[in-house]
Amino acid sequence: MSDAQRRRAGVLCHITSLPGPGPSGTLGAGAVRFLDFIARSGLSIWQILPLGPPDEHGSPYHSASLFGLDHALLDPALDLTSAGRLRRYAQQRGAAFERFVAAQAHWLEDFCRFTVLAGRLGTDWSSWPEGLRSRDAAALERLDRDQREALEIARLYQFAIDDGIAQLRSEAARRGVLLFGDMPLYPAFESADVWAHQDLFLLDASQRPRYVAGVPPDYFSATGQLWGNPVYDWARLSATGFAWWIERFEAQLRLLDLVRIDHFRGLEAFWAIPAGAERALAGAWRPAPGRALLRALRERFGRLPVVAEDLGVITPAVDALRDEFALPGMRVLQFAFSGDPDNPNLPDNYAANAVAYTGTHDNDTTVGWYRSLDAPTRASVDALVGTDAEVPWPMIDAVLRSAAQIAIVPMQDFLGLDSRHRMNTPGRADGNWRWRLDERELTAPLAQRIASLLRASGRT
Repeated sequence: MSDAQRRRAGVLCHITSLPGPGPSGTLGAGAVRFLDFIARSGLSIWQILPLGPPDEHGSPYHSASLFGLDHALLDPALDLTSAGRLRRYAQQRGAAFERFVAAQAHWLEDFCRFTVLAGRLGTDWSSWPEGLRSRDAAALERLDRDQREALEIARLYQFAIDDGIAQLRSEAARRGVLLFGDMPLYPAFESADVWAHQDLFLLDASQRPRYVAGVPPDYFSATGQLWGNPVYDWARLSATGFAWWIERFEAQLRLLDLVRIDHFRGLEAFWAIPAGAERALAGAWRPAPGRALLRALRERFGRLPVVAEDLGVITPAVDALRDEFALPGMRVLQFAFSGDPDNPNLPDNYAANAVAYTGTHDNDTTVGWYRSLDAPTRASVDALVGTDAEVPWPMIDAVLRSAAQIAIVPMQDFLGLDSRHRMNTPGRADGNWRWRLDERELTAPLAQRIASLLRASGRT
């Protein structure tokens, strides 16, 4: 079987969830040991969440940059805690730092400026002094002169974390593991991206969003979700040949083997909610030029190593867009039990070109979900996957044995953890993104059990 035809399996576990001594997982020794566990288990994909700086609630989906990386993920053993140490690190890497600065200048300088200004003036750039808010050339020149050292430190941190992710990918490749990342559709309003590219978003005369993003009611929320991100001026993006989006993909594919486009359906039509509305239900669908965008990306990169997150309110037009570019969609077993035999999340209905999950970072753990079911739905689960083993293992086995070419299992499900270990509850700001893996749970018997299931399902 060629590598392109290989049936793969992987684990979903964000870097912040890795074990380690600090308040959050990092690219330190815990990441390498986790890669070793992945390889021992026979898994060949490690899926992570977005790598940008998270917001004050810890969400990586509401980031200050879609290009910049969260330097809190740096290996603490490097001890890059001072300007001097950062400079020595860059010097030790030789010309790599200069190449990084030159190649990434299209986003790096504005990200560093935003970082410095946000530290002084707050993240709401629309309230900054006029010259900085409107990016007056003279004001930016003064900033570059007056904040030279702070800007250099921000630049050095970005090089160091970029270098760290590249090293992680190299370590993964040595073990035959692909690094699978996540690309949010929208930046946060309070971000370097919107400040630096105000013409690419639908903003009003006060440089505030005219519309904000979200979704109508779906699997995750009965009242819809109001995300608050600004939406794109797709006409302007189209006029540029989608240059900014091409740069986004270049930034992702430098560091990752596969990329999931979060909220893929927003490339066909996006839910635009008038700014100031209190509920997502106030929104309406507006068309987006996803076909033209994906054509431009395919012309630049060839075959796209992209997975379409096609959950929620999906129409035939969204399916057609995904299929035209041969992008695998997502199937989630927890969503299979609607009573409809044609439910696309039932394992018997999976296409080969799909990525199948027991659950995602937005779902409850499978154990927590199963325990919350009413009696009829639980009976439906038992009838589908059998009850000869303790949940979640029958569901893991069902996903692995499915026709989907890729199967992904959250680490919490491999560990059989309950709702206390859930990563995120959509629509709730607090209490998310905090789950940490206990390294003592990465045992040889667990690796052997996973490897046995992979052999039985032809995922070797």
